Amino acid sequence: MFGVIDLPTYLAGLVLIILLPGPNSLYVLSVAARRGIRAGYTAAAGVWCGDAALMTLSAAGVASLLKANAVLFGIVKYAGAGYLTWLAVGMLRAAWGMWRTRREQTAGEAAPAPAAGERPFRRALIVSLFNPKAILFFVAFFVQFVDPGYAYPALSFVVLGAFAQVASVLYLSALIFGGTKLSAAFRRRKRLSATATSAAGALFFGFAAKLSLASG
Repeated sequence: MFGVIDLPTYLAGLVLIILLPGPNSLYVLSVAARRGIRAGYTAAAGVWCGDAALMTLSAAGVASLLKANAVLFGIVKYAGAGYLTWLAVGMLRAAWGMWRTRREQTAGEAAPAPAAGERPFRRALIVSLFNPKAILFFVAFFVQFVDPGYAYPALSFVVLGAFAQVASVLYLSALIFGGTKLSAAFRRRKRLSATATSAAGALFFGFAAKLSLASG
């Protein structure tokens, strides 16, 4: 079908890959837990747009350029790692504020206001785009399921990308609705919220370190 081969194997691998935790899914879950379904889907839209751009760049051959040009790969890599570090610092600062004020919240108090200036779509989009390994992954994974004899390989990439986006929509939707369930507990228990936010910040530091140590 459209130059795609061994579709069941591709779908099975795709499910496993989508379920692996990463900065995108973690950020969407965090936004949904703190700000609700609408904000969660705003962040998810940033992920989907970023992934669509990376898939398009992969099909256009940018992955080969990044792999061949160590300087370009390094620039994108360290920019992405720096942004993830900045997000991690922001999460840890927010968590520290929660720890300091955890005894001040009384039962029935309104939920805390969203972080000033936070733009979930933009943040999620930047996290997605500043990940050169994702471009290399897309081309390396997709090419295994493209018939080398098919006349229009770009169309094969589009089909594979469409399946990937559908899987991402389903998975992030589950995280968003799960995150809103957590939000009620977070509002009632500042310590739980602070602990979860601290853990998210630590994980983002880990993602930043992993990306900065990645090789092309």
